Amino acid sequence: MRLKLIACEILFRELSYFAAKSPHRIDATFLAKGLHDVGRQKMFQELDKVLDAVEPSEYDAVLLGYALCNGGIAGLSPRGKAPLVVPRAHDCITLFLGDKNKYEEYFFSHPGVYFKTVGWLERGDHLVQNYLHPPDINDDSPCIYDPRTEQYITFRQMVKKYGETNARYIWEQLVATPHYQQITFIETGIEPNEQFLQQAKREAAERNWIFETIRGDLRLLQNLVNGNWNEEDFLIVQPGQKIDFDYSGQIVKNIHTTK
Repeated sequence: MRLKLIACEILFRELSYFAAKSPHRIDATFLAKGLHDVGRQKMFQELDKVLDAVEPSEYDAVLLGYALCNGGIAGLSPRGKAPLVVPRAHDCITLFLGDKNKYEEYFFSHPGVYFKTVGWLERGDHLVQNYLHPPDINDDSPCIYDPRTEQYITFRQMVKKYGETNARYIWEQLVATPHYQQITFIETGIEPNEQFLQQAKREAAERNWIFETIRGDLRLLQNLVNGNWNEEDFLIVQPGQKIDFDYSGQIVKNIHTTK
């Protein structure tokens, strides 16, 4: 197969490694780090623009090297006959750990954890995995995952539901840096040396935080570029469909377009 890969550069090393070993031809485009931090609507617009530039007749499928990422991929749809393929993941940490359940179990048993990978350390300076501070009350684009309701919610929706004071407190409880207390470095097995591990360890020491390493699992990224798209781990979006939120545990689902 000939596959087009559109991915976040945080995943550059891992996806490049597996693309080189894939039995298929992979044409890759990596987009700037932190695209999900510009807001849901802007992220969607940027990805949609990149999809418009792809000639779908040249490919058997277009692969998205993204997770749901604050809802930024919601609404994307295939061009032409080439389907879109996207992992079922809340954010890129799931892609590094290889399983959405493993990520959720670790996240909830380690409150205040801040994950680091090679990509986050060399390309993600001054970036975080979520918004640190509540946005303007009129900005309806930032969207975070609320584990209590198991739904994605914008700050404006929080204000309507809880009132502004409570909404700001909840937002900060979910994502603000003062509540972080641990750095966990995810070892994927393709690190060039120990420099990134040592960098993460130094950052934890400077903040007087707990430091821990866990073993990652890159099977989702490997299966993405190898064409092994099982229904449990991947959503295949056919022409006439688009990506939408799924609140039943599958993270993303198909809905039919209105075109």
